[in-house]
Amino acid sequence: MDDLTIAQQARLEPIEEIGAKLHFSPAEIEPFGHFKGKISYEAMNAREENNFGQLVLVTSMTPTAAGEGKSTVTVGLADAFALLNKKVAIALREPSAGPVFGRKGGATGGGLAQVVPMEEINLHFTGDMHALTQANNLLSALLDNHLQQGNALNIDSRKIYWNRVLDINDRTLRNITIGLGGPLNGWPREDHFQITVASELMAVLCLAKNIADLKNRIASIVVAENTSGKIITVADLQATDALTILLKEALKPNLVQTLAGTPAFVHGGPFANIAHGCNSVMATRLALQTADITVTEAGFGSDLGAEKFLDIKAPVLGKYPDAVVMVATIRALKMHGGLPLNDLDTENLAALEAGFSNLAKHLENIAAFHLPQVVALNRFTSDTDAEIALVKKLCAEKNISCILTDVWAKGGKGAVELAEKLQDILAQQKEPVVKLYESTATLEKKITTIAEKIYGAQRVTFTKKVQKQLRQFAENGWGRLPICMAKTPNSLSDNPTRLGRPENFTIEIRELQAKIGAGFIVALAGSILTMPGLPKEPNALKMTIDDDGTVHGLS
Repeated sequence: MDDLTIAQQARLEPIEEIGAKLHFSPAEIEPFGHFKGKISYEAMNAREENNFGQLVLVTSMTPTAAGEGKSTVTVGLADAFALLNKKVAIALREPSAGPVFGRKGGATGGGLAQVVPMEEINLHFTGDMHALTQANNLLSALLDNHLQQGNALNIDSRKIYWNRVLDINDRTLRNITIGLGGPLNGWPREDHFQITVASELMAVLCLAKNIADLKNRIASIVVAENTSGKIITVADLQATDALTILLKEALKPNLVQTLAGTPAFVHGGPFANIAHGCNSVMATRLALQTADITVTEAGFGSDLGAEKFLDIKAPVLGKYPDAVVMVATIRALKMHGGLPLNDLDTENLAALEAGFSNLAKHLENIAAFHLPQVVALNRFTSDTDAEIALVKKLCAEKNISCILTDVWAKGGKGAVELAEKLQDILAQQKEPVVKLYESTATLEKKITTIAEKIYGAQRVTFTKKVQKQLRQFAENGWGRLPICMAKTPNSLSDNPTRLGRPENFTIEIRELQAKIGAGFIVALAGSILTMPGLPKEPNALKMTIDDDGTVHGLS
């Protein structure tokens, strides 16, 4: 039985009953149908002084086409804590329609470890993505209208940094020309589209602590330069309040449930390869304020999502993880060891041991922050006893516990041993977190530190454009901001074909983007794109809908 069928056959609890597990009254939940809801501002304000519970961060080794099941483990682990009678909540990102209809599929877990209603979460959900797209493109319209109506701010149309967005993979919109057809149709200029989840407004929404903070961050967004080189912001365009109004409902965290009835806050969806890859600060804070244990995840491997969680999100959140779960699969390890995708179901201990080098690097990354961690070996039916024993042995040699999980088939029951191990870790005295870099370091030093210490790069090079930007950004007073690296998720390097643990490689930084509202500088490495394209056979072509509205093929 596939994931969608399992989700469609589930009997869900009314959202008010899910909220009651975290002591929300029905009046504090704004329902979207029977099984989804947003938490009101009044409810959040009433819990503002609550102490935080403990936080478990789920990350993974470098992802492969074989799949790792990080979201599935996150959901299954939370359900396991619930089976151990812990007051637990999940904090996850919202799926983007781009991957849902493209190559990657949805992002609600799988099997018996899912957040539901699966269809609705993966599609329109509560409208957050639409609100972000609308707000982003309103700013684009106001900017172009300003140019059309006399350009009082003397904006240089060659130096506009704000892009339009769409939450669909559409490569044809990456580079476009607008304003054609004569003076009545606007000022002709080059423009670009990004996917909505890569936009700065998405990052702003996910890092804002409240409406006031959202408004201040929006006001600080850099949209362009004028003809004298002066920075033009949203505040200069007098658009701050209009954008905030469009986002005030989207800012409220969404509450849903797992198949086992565990509360789950699913809110915000920045990609981790081209954005900071973590769900919203407001949703995570609310989970921490209402549950004893919060389980959250960061996108892709530790080199992307986890690093950004620790260097960008945690300082804003005001809390670092109390424990980290590193998700791995035998199939992915063998692929990193050189085995082709079609041969992964065959036992191959040599490839498995060779591919362990990738997992080892990710374990070293988390250890560099002095965070306690455990490996969750996500079981597949093709895994053999010899392969499982080898992975456990290799982890033990690094003094890391490796726990077999089987959450797709068994739900929370398949992660009880993992939850029990984490309970032991959470009960121990924790070392202070060691920061990867200090805010006082230069932007160049921060980028180099991430590339060398987290990716394992031998050296970092900067294009002439980036060298000029580094000087300009320092003069603008942006040097203390953290770095949000944009690179391929498929390799520790910036070359997606280099699997395992690459050595002797160079990371090239080709462009910087100032995301002042979000509060970080994006560094683009390699050929990473902020508007993905569709594959030859997109998921959209496999989907069908019956006359009664039943959907099939949504993965």
